[in-house]
Amino acid sequence: MLSVQVGARQKTDPSVPAVPAPEARLADLGPGTSGRVTAIDEAVEPSTARRLFDLGFAPGAEVTVLRKAPLGDPVVFQVAEYEVALRRVQAAGIHVRPMA
Repeated sequence: MLSVQVGARQKTDPSVPAVPAPEARLADLGPGTSGRVTAIDEAVEPSTARRLFDLGFAPGAEVTVLRKAPLGDPVVFQVAEYEVALRRVQAAGIHVRPMA
């Protein structure tokens, strides 16, 4: 929805469709942030893409960044009901739509 600032009040115009959140790469999300998987990049090796899919990183899955190592690699994600650690390079191949 489009929000318009009028004085100190904010009005929402229901005739304007909501703008979807932009896509990001899973590697770009910070700890505590969640996103919904939209795709696995075509540049990812097919065997790796299949493994990521098998681990639960399938389109529509909700993923939360739990924590990052001190130097940023690896990163621990919660997908489904378990935790998975991925290298940053692997997480960069997963496209997500950040959730509010």
